[in-house]
Amino acid sequence: MLDQEGHHVERIYLPEIDAPDLVFQQMAAFRWIDLTSADRVICFRPQAHLISHPHKILWFIHHIRSFYDLWQGPYRGCPDDAKHRGIRDALHAADTAALHEAKHIFTNSQVVSSRLKYFNKVDSEVLYPPVFQSERFHCRGYNDEIICICRLEHHKRQHLLVEAMQYTRTTVRLRLCGTSALPDYPNELQRLISSLGLQERVKLDDRWISEEEKVEFLADCLAAAYLPLDEDSYGYPSVEASHASKAILTTSDSGGVLELVEDGVNGFVTEPTPQALAEAMDQLYLDRKMTEVMGQNACARLTDLNISWSHVLSRLLA
Repeated sequence: MLDQEGHHVERIYLPEIDAPDLVFQQMAAFRWIDLTSADRVICFRPQAHLISHPHKILWFIHHIRSFYDLWQGPYRGCPDDAKHRGIRDALHAADTAALHEAKHIFTNSQVVSSRLKYFNKVDSEVLYPPVFQSERFHCRGYNDEIICICRLEHHKRQHLLVEAMQYTRTTVRLRLCGTSALPDYPNELQRLISSLGLQERVKLDDRWISEEEKVEFLADCLAAAYLPLDEDSYGYPSVEASHASKAILTTSDSGGVLELVEDGVNGFVTEPTPQALAEAMDQLYLDRKMTEVMGQNACARLTDLNISWSHVLSRLLA
């Protein structure tokens, strides 16, 4: 988008692996990169904020979360021992020092801004990221299917949607689309679908979904579901569904998704239980007029939050 506005832009892609024993080697590599020939450096994903530059702008997406907000939970991914507590503390100190070098820090959600304030004592401005070519998405109608298009991972909690289907009273259907880094969770979902006898009502598309397919699925679905655990942002699946004028089903612990979804306005926010989700799914199925209005509100909500590339560019270049 910057180059379309007449700016000379160079994109630099730097690999990063969330492996505890490689964290500091990778951080050192980022630190040694010399980009001083550029007028401005805009850094996005971790650990790009370690790059040294006199005019460094951050659009901070998330920390290495296993050493931050996920440390106390089931997704830490490493032992809570002296070695890893030392890595955590040193990482916090290095991150904080690098963050304080930035001319301005933007984040993708209030959730991430709050984490930066809590863990690193830095202020930031929320700058919601738009989706690529949002004009692709459209509404063609409303079938009987609630769709969830995102990676198949345990923390995305597709299993809650499958479990909810056993409690629905209507013939609402569910489609789960996406792929996973490992086969374990998709296999678990398939076993769950079979054990609950839901093969005729739940479709599991365990594969990469093309952008064209995504547009088609969203054009026809009844509504979209996205219920990750404490998501960093509102999540692209929520915004894509909003551009397609579809209501969004989520849960009260979904993190940044709650900055987009207002219960009863542009979707439903339920308790993270199968029974509560099932009740909302039935409501979406039974009251089609309400579902259509919420979908229209979902599209309007994007304008209310000023989610646009023009706004993003004006802030990043301010």
